[in-house]
Amino acid sequence: MTPHDNPKARRSGGSSRRGVLGVVGAGLGIGGLGGWYHLGPNESGQRAIVCVAKAARYDAALSDVIARGLRELGVSDAEVRGKSVLLKPNLVEPFRGHAHINTHPLVVRAAAEVFLRLGAARVLVGEGPGHRMDTLLVLEESGLADVLHEDRIPFHDLNSDSLWTMPNKGRLTTLSTLSFPAVLHGVDLIVSLPKMKTHHWTGVTLSMKNMFGVMPGEVYGWPKNVLHYENIFRSILDICATLPPQLAIVDGIVGMDGDGPIMGDPKAAGVIVMGRNAPAVDATCCRIMGIDPARIGYLAYASGRLGTIRESNIRQVGEAIAALRTDFRLLDVIPAHRGLRLRKN
Repeated sequence: MTPHDNPKARRSGGSSRRGVLGVVGAGLGIGGLGGWYHLGPNESGQRAIVCVAKAARYDAALSDVIARGLRELGVSDAEVRGKSVLLKPNLVEPFRGHAHINTHPLVVRAAAEVFLRLGAARVLVGEGPGHRMDTLLVLEESGLADVLHEDRIPFHDLNSDSLWTMPNKGRLTTLSTLSFPAVLHGVDLIVSLPKMKTHHWTGVTLSMKNMFGVMPGEVYGWPKNVLHYENIFRSILDICATLPPQLAIVDGIVGMDGDGPIMGDPKAAGVIVMGRNAPAVDATCCRIMGIDPARIGYLAYASGRLGTIRESNIRQVGEAIAALRTDFRLLDVIPAHRGLRLRKN
């Protein structure tokens, strides 16, 4: 069954945003996450490398920061040369000048420069915003349109592309297949470029949650209603099991804490976090944010299945977490934030 055949998908178009959020709240439930708070299978064979780099300002030499980080991860010219690379930033709302809401345009520019320098045949940027149907408005107001125009980097609206349907490898939702934008079928490397933020429903939104934006709104609705209805945790895991990003580069220069992903406040963490394994990258980001990654439901489930989140299994290069830890504000009135705080050693 494809999403087109799914009666939930057909119903999604008429749902109000308030109604959808009500469904999400009911689907997660205040006490309904308990079964997720356990680590996955034995991680003894799971290892990952994550690079944490200092980056205090957006006008710094970010391409040099990212290039050094990729070298630390073992990303070579030979791995990128002649390949097509899709950068997937987090574009949520059309608020120009709000550096804490969307992935900053200068981080996207720096990443594109690095991959082109490494010999990529082409670099393109793609996103399918979940809150707004007018993708170009979000692109323009985020400031990214200007950067892409200046650098001649093509942009793809992932909400309205033709479709490429695959079997759902995660099978945690009831969806037997997942439909992705066809442009993803034609690229060699998918790079998740999220913003470091807390999130009202999932606790945090980082490189795994950022993959929600590759799911076309014309299939899954706004704000990806079908996937919310199926349960947001399970949907994240299904997406990342079926089409995992090969690299993650997290914009934590200025993140968001509080009631994210759009209602929180700026939080300067001064970091860029990079890695090949999304769960390991996101777990490291959580520790920088003062959040226990084992209390993030989808990360706990991903542990041992899609990667590792155990600190002992992650070889961290670059800066030490302890030196850069910046505790993000968690709101006890938000169910997903309860119990996330990481104890200081």
